[in-house]
Amino acid sequence: MDKRVFKHKTVMLHEAVDALNPIAGGAYVDGTFGRGGHSRLLLSKLNKQGRLIVFDKDPQAIDDALKLAGEDSRVSVVHSGFSSFQAALDGLGVGKIDGALFDLGISSPQIDDASRGFSFRFDAPLDMRMDTTRGLSAAEWLATADEDEIAEVIKNYGEERFNRQIARAIVRQRAENPIDTTGKLARIAAQNVHTRERGQDPATRTFQAVRIFINRELEEIEAVLPQVVSRLNAGGRMAVIAFHSLEDRIVKQFFKHCATFPRLPKWAVVREGDLPVPPLKLVGKAIRAGAKELEDNPRARSAILRVAERTDGAFPI
Repeated sequence: MDKRVFKHKTVMLHEAVDALNPIAGGAYVDGTFGRGGHSRLLLSKLNKQGRLIVFDKDPQAIDDALKLAGEDSRVSVVHSGFSSFQAALDGLGVGKIDGALFDLGISSPQIDDASRGFSFRFDAPLDMRMDTTRGLSAAEWLATADEDEIAEVIKNYGEERFNRQIARAIVRQRAENPIDTTGKLARIAAQNVHTRERGQDPATRTFQAVRIFINRELEEIEAVLPQVVSRLNAGGRMAVIAFHSLEDRIVKQFFKHCATFPRLPKWAVVREGDLPVPPLKLVGKAIRAGAKELEDNPRARSAILRVAERTDGAFPI
C-alpha cells in the first residue's frame, strides 16, 4: 500500500463537533472518519466513559482509524459504508447513541493521490473506488455498461447536459481501446462538452457522476439517515456536511420530513396537544464555512452543514 502522506484539512471542524453539543459520557458515531479530524476533536470532549464508533470505506482511512483505536480504547472501527449503521452498532453491542456526524463526499487525500483515479488532474488508472478491496472500478464499469446506462448516470449524478454525447463517445472509443485511465475519460469529456463553465474543467461533472455511482454515495445517504434517527437518544443530534446539491437535497428533504407534523385529513379535528410529535427538530439554519476557513481551504467553499435533534416523538419516518 502507498505510504505517502496526503494533507487533509478537516472542513468546519469546530462548527460540526460543536453542533453535536457533546455529552462527556455519551456515545457518538463519526460516519466518515477520513483522516480523523472530527473524531479527534470529539474525543477531546468526551470523558473515560464516552465512546466513539467510526466508519469508513477507504482502507487508508481505516489504517489511520485503527492506529487511533490502538491509542484510545474508547474508539471502535468499522470498515464499511455507513449504510450498515444499525448492523454495525448491533455487532458492537451499542444500543442508543447521543450523536452522529457525517462529512460526505470525497476527501482531499483521495483526490490528491493520483493512484486512486478520482481526479482528472492526473493521468492514472481509472479506479474511483473509495473501498479498493471490493466492487467494480470505474474502468471496469465503463467497459461493460451500455450507452443508455452511462448517459443516465452522467445525467442524474453529474447533472451534465451533454451526457448523451459523452456516453456515445465512450462506447465508440472503448470499441477501439479500453478507457482505463483518468486521462482518457477526461479527454472524452472535453471533446464532447461544448459549453464551458467559468472556472470548471469540462470533465468535472462526468467524474463526479461516475464516482458517485461507483461508490453508491447517494444510496448510502438515503439508507443511513432513518437508521440514525432510530438510534438517537432524545436530545441527541445528527450533523451532516454536504458538498454538492444532490447530497444536500437528500439531507434537507429528510430533515424537513422528519421535523414536520404528519399530514392530517381536512376533516380531522385535533387539539394541538394531541398531535403526534415529529421525531426530529431542526437546529438553526444551514451553516457554511467562514471567510477565514475559505481562505485557508478553498475546498470548503461548497460545504453546507445541517443539524437536527432527536425528540421523543415516535411517529413513523
